[in-house]
Amino acid sequence: MGILYVVATPIGNLDDITLRAIKVLQEVDVIAAEDTRHTLKLLNHLEISKPLISYHRHNEEIKTEILVEKLLEGQDIALVSDAGTPGICDPGEVVIKKCIEERIEVIPIPGACAMINALIASGIDTKQFTFLGFLPLNKKLRKEKLEEIKTSQKTMVLYEAPHKLQATLKDLSNILEDRQIVLARELTKIHEEFIRGNIEEIMQKAENLKGEIVLLIEGTKKVEAENNFENLSLEEHYKLYEKQGMEKKEIIKKIAKDRGLTKNEVYQKFIS
Repeated sequence: MGILYVVATPIGNLDDITLRAIKVLQEVDVIAAEDTRHTLKLLNHLEISKPLISYHRHNEEIKTEILVEKLLEGQDIALVSDAGTPGICDPGEVVIKKCIEERIEVIPIPGACAMINALIASGIDTKQFTFLGFLPLNKKLRKEKLEEIKTSQKTMVLYEAPHKLQATLKDLSNILEDRQIVLARELTKIHEEFIRGNIEEIMQKAENLKGEIVLLIEGTKKVEAENNFENLSLEEHYKLYEKQGMEKKEIIKKIAKDRGLTKNEVYQKFIS
């Protein structure tokens, strides 16, 4: 039985390819690529020649079966996207899940990821963050995600295409007050840029930008409710913190502190 290697590739600067990624690409039997023409440029740069199979959003279901069949026959396959880490807003999730179902070994080969590189250089809190990918186009789903951004105390990270950036910034301007935002674009490339400021400042500086864009939004420091928690039911109190992105244990601890109860007393009220 073969192995599926999930290989991260450079997001711009070709020197960011790892030695391990090069070795895997040299040794596998097949490379499954989001865009074979794009991947061929990288392979030519590395002087590697391998059979390529197109594997993108529009053929994932069909090509997954073909890739799994090859893996079951004993062929090793490297899965790559156009740039960065496969499966992070790029094709890969479907075949990875199928391989796990078929007990085929999946090995990640770490490397570049725009989200992480933007976050570590942003200057915004990195201890807790939520990655939202691209905001949905569906109005209802988009509203839900915007509400999550509004109430979360965690750093929020999302991707956006240049031609949709202004619409997204306008939506954010309706929900954000004076919170720090960082716009990172063209990471690792010649025109790499970090634009920092509040939403109004970002909107002024973000006219006609090109390239891949990552938006990072500081978490809210405000509690979105009255300090008199006695006016809230326990359920309302719980949902207040849940909307801010807190985990269950953390919520129970906060409620107990707010109301002068023990954690066990709060827990018992939720299971009774």
